[in-house]
Amino acid sequence: MQSVGFVVQPNFQVLGFAAMTVFEIANTVAKDNFYDITLLSEYGGMVRSSAGFSVETKSFGKTELDTVVILGGTTIQPTTSGLLNFIRESATSARRLAAPCIGAFILAEAGVLGNRRVTTHWAFARELQNRYPKLKVEEDRIFIIDGPIWTSAGMTAAIDLALAMVEKDHGVEVARTVARNLVIYHRRAGGQSQFSALLEMEPKTDRIQKALDFAKRNLKNELSVDDLANAANLSPRQFSRAFRAETGQSPAKAVENLRVETARILMEQGRLSMDIIADETGFADRERMRRAFLRAFGQSPQAMRRISRTAA
Repeated sequence: MQSVGFVVQPNFQVLGFAAMTVFEIANTVAKDNFYDITLLSEYGGMVRSSAGFSVETKSFGKTELDTVVILGGTTIQPTTSGLLNFIRESATSARRLAAPCIGAFILAEAGVLGNRRVTTHWAFARELQNRYPKLKVEEDRIFIIDGPIWTSAGMTAAIDLALAMVEKDHGVEVARTVARNLVIYHRRAGGQSQFSALLEMEPKTDRIQKALDFAKRNLKNELSVDDLANAANLSPRQFSRAFRAETGQSPAKAVENLRVETARILMEQGRLSMDIIADETGFADRERMRRAFLRAFGQSPQAMRRISRTAA
């Protein structure tokens, strides 16, 4: 059995508990106690969350832990010397240290990150890099594993982080079964972007949303303005005007963003050749896809695939 300690301090963000549920369900799926879960704080007793309710915790003590998960809050807060010392001790005794969301700031303050690759919630990534310039902060990652240090983006990314731990410990089939029990379509890969092209556009009306959904389903096709306008039940002129007003982008630019996002996910999965990915996402050829990647990311698809493989 592996002991997992979740560490909280006042005003912790409760969505980090979703990672705890991953380990709980792993025990249920296996019909065995893969994981022994403990909720810890510096002094033990009741600790208030950012949502306003409190949870019962045990004090740090001398508990031997395989995995230590540091849960952050919704804002960056002062860290006590007791917590920092606990993290430093855990860095030498535990198999892995994990920090979803802005818990990475706590690990950095404790001095256990060095110059490692890390990630955090996109809204705090630049500040993490500015505070700790030796870190290699990758602000567009779902999670990153660098040696014994596991960091993830914010909010629901803690689930992906915990599923990756289960997969590492007990294999891909156990992790998939846990994901199905959690009613999660699939575990996002660590290299996947925190951002979504559809969410970035945030259309205001159902008609424009229908057009975007149509485009997402038919990326392999040419997708002219007339095609998108028909999906939205608007004339091409009305559609182009409404689309730009609602999304801030031209239809052509929006389609390119959807193609790039989908191509990047397929590329990072590593199973398809660049030619097939270009064809499946509607770029038609590798050169058009390369130019679109350079516009979007400043890097070629080949360079991003190499980075993804190195991270894996």
